[in-house]
Amino acid sequence: MGAVVGRAAQEVVFVDGVRTPFGRAGSSYAETRADDLVVKVFREVLRRNPALPPERIDDVAVAATTQIGDQGLTIGRTASLLAGLPTSVPGYSVDRMCAGAMTAVTTLSSAIMAGAYDVALAGGVENMSRHPMGEGVDPNPRFIAERLVDIEALNMGMTAENLHDRFPQLTKERADAFAFGSQQKTAHAYAEGWIQPDLVPVAVRSAELGWGLMTADEAPRPSTTMEGLAGLKTPFRPHGRVTAGNSSGLTDGATAAVLASEATADELGLSKKMRMVGFAFAGVEPEVMGVGPVPSTEKALARAGLSISDIDLFEINEAFAVQVLAFLDHFGIADDDPRVNPMGGAIAVGHPLASSGIRLMSYLARDFERDPLARYGITTMCIGLGMGGTVIWENVNYAGSN
Repeated sequence: MGAVVGRAAQEVVFVDGVRTPFGRAGSSYAETRADDLVVKVFREVLRRNPALPPERIDDVAVAATTQIGDQGLTIGRTASLLAGLPTSVPGYSVDRMCAGAMTAVTTLSSAIMAGAYDVALAGGVENMSRHPMGEGVDPNPRFIAERLVDIEALNMGMTAENLHDRFPQLTKERADAFAFGSQQKTAHAYAEGWIQPDLVPVAVRSAELGWGLMTADEAPRPSTTMEGLAGLKTPFRPHGRVTAGNSSGLTDGATAAVLASEATADELGLSKKMRMVGFAFAGVEPEVMGVGPVPSTEKALARAGLSISDIDLFEINEAFAVQVLAFLDHFGIADDDPRVNPMGGAIAVGHPLASSGIRLMSYLARDFERDPLARYGITTMCIGLGMGGTVIWENVNYAGSN
């Protein structure tokens, strides 16, 4: 037999990440195609990284939760062609509901780690104006008839109410306070200019209003008060605890990120914003899907040989405030810990489903940039139908002692 030829495992680095401003569903992007939003972020991330020859990209993965219409037709391939990438660059689509972009990143990174790829382009998009959550789905009747899942598992707001039920210490007052903090931190981040560098301006057109230019997120409400939050309706349950104020809004947007092996990044002179340490996904009961980040984080930490005390920064997707609070309580972290979502989160800027995973990563890269003494950070999110996803990252420019 001949010698076995293989390639050594490679380190994966996050080179760069960008996103469109997120728009409220039914507003600025209502007449903009989802694939055109992906084209915008692809072109921008390549423009920002001129040292990357497009033909060196080994694969493209784009996530969308509702894969029909302008979010269908293997959008990873079609958006690549529309963006002007060489026809030699392949592409595919990903669906893991809210963690679509996160899964695009971890799947492509796995190929880089294995030595099959050197450079990859990940993306995520959701135009909820054009494709409301659940459009076109046909759940198998067995889910309900055989009680495989509670019917409430198919309603994300109800799963958040269920989380309040399961953990009575996660009160509405705590959820509102966390939501208020998200709005305040987002306003501060905008005032300091932390968010704007990674936003791609998008020209939009309305048949009624004409042309416009999206340069900032539409959803933030910096004038939010605790009194205002306390008076909001609870749409998922009478006298409930989940409101529009302590949840992420329905939003449209797209994200993109360049990933590379560390050796290739060095060869081409690409930036290295953070290094992937490891990742994990885990399943939980679908009717309390918001607790998913707890087991996925425990799993990722165990595999990396780290503990929660090693993590210096947390970017947790704020699908619902109660979901973040469940995570923080489990790990003994204070509701207002400054390491958690320093630039605010989805309660303020929105959560365009499949695109949000890369938004979390771009935020973490900026967090690392501002805090060179932070060595490890995580991006984590709950996922519909009862899952959680966690990626652990290391600050490439860590300046502390080992």
